[in-house]
Amino acid sequence: MEHQAGSRKHDGMPPWIPRVIVLVVLASLGTYLLVWSVVRLRGFLLALLLSLFASFALEPGVDFLARRGLRRGLATSVVFAAAFVVGLVFAAVTFPPMVVEIASLISNVPGWLTDLTAFLNQRFGLNLNLSNVSAGMIDLQGSFQTYAASVATGVLGVGAQAVNLLLQLFTMALFTFYLLADGPRFRRTVLSLVRPERQAEVSRIWEIAIRKTGGYVYSRALLALISAVFTYVFLLIVGVPYALALAVWVGVVSQFIPAVGTYLAALVPVLVALTVRPITAVVVIVGLVVYQQIENIVLSPRITARTMSLHPAVAFGSVLVGTSLLGVVGALVALPATAIIQAFISTYVEQHHVDEEHLGAAAEQPADVEEPPAGDAADS
Repeated sequence: MEHQAGSRKHDGMPPWIPRVIVLVVLASLGTYLLVWSVVRLRGFLLALLLSLFASFALEPGVDFLARRGLRRGLATSVVFAAAFVVGLVFAAVTFPPMVVEIASLISNVPGWLTDLTAFLNQRFGLNLNLSNVSAGMIDLQGSFQTYAASVATGVLGVGAQAVNLLLQLFTMALFTFYLLADGPRFRRTVLSLVRPERQAEVSRIWEIAIRKTGGYVYSRALLALISAVFTYVFLLIVGVPYALALAVWVGVVSQFIPAVGTYLAALVPVLVALTVRPITAVVVIVGLVVYQQIENIVLSPRITARTMSLHPAVAFGSVLVGTSLLGVVGALVALPATAIIQAFISTYVEQHHVDEEHLGAAAEQPADVEEPPAGDAADS
């Protein structure tokens, strides 16, 4: 009896091993196909992701018009037309003056060098020779010409990239339009895939995503408007040309490009101010820095308090992570995505009271950060 049992053990491999091997092979093959598909469809998936965030951002506007009697398709068309007109006006007002001012800036460089050399020689008793600087400028000009010639050879490549960009924008616009126009039907389809007892929770998460993304866009738009108005009035007073175009540039870029947008936005007005006088550029720098501090301390906390409030370190870290994962697309969606995750955590993760005695010495020096009221936890 024992001999038969022992021989049965050594007759062959256990019957579950072939099944495990088949499952491992199938799982490996499925993982490979999934990764391969994601890599091949990366552009499409990024366009779909941006379309989803764009639909979340525009849905409050569409819902607002739909509640006032407009059919949802017509309301979506109105919101799309308004967004297109705003983008077109921004491009028409901003880009042509920028090209003119950059050309003017380059043409004024030799004159600035002459004035700067004369000032330094007279002020500090130096004996600077402008010919050496001019020789360097000639070499620099030659380098620019060489670079321009190399760029000219790639015009066809640039044209192909432009066509590809237009195709991606059209794809995004099409997906966004259908997600908005058929928003209720799309949500009903998603909820139908969830068990009935979980549908209310999924619907609540959906509402949080829409509220946070829409709040982010509209709060940024309001801050952009305030920034543009201040910049326009300030540049008019200082005497910088193309004040309207520069104001629109500063407002949009500083608010909708995370982390580095403030510096990119300020760079162009400073360069344009250099075409007037160097001291004007200094005044512009001081004015923009002062306004930025007012915005950070006074305006932004009040405007974003009910829409999207992120700790600066969390915001900066989310932008870095988004950029590392998805490049420019990740940088654009990093903040609203982080706000959605933060709202989800504050809604569904239980937080407990901490006794002051457990904080030790830290309790004696509390930070200057006020905790939001319990009722606002989901909105912070």
